[in-house]
Amino acid sequence: MGQSKTNAEMADPSTDARIAEEVTYLSKRHRVSPAIVREIIRRIGSSERSAVEREIRKGMMRR
Repeated sequence: MGQSKTNAEMADPSTDARIAEEVTYLSKRHRVSPAIVREIIRRIGSSERSAVEREIRKGMMRR
């Protein structure tokens, strides 16, 4: 059967563009791959900048 999109997956295009800009900004600022930033956002369930930056710092401290 075909997959149907839920309300969460049918997000506003402007929201998607904002998240893409945040990913680009954070990846350049912290010198990490955009894929890493997207993975952090997916794992913590929030695209809030301060939460993502906190997780990036945690990961860098482990290196």
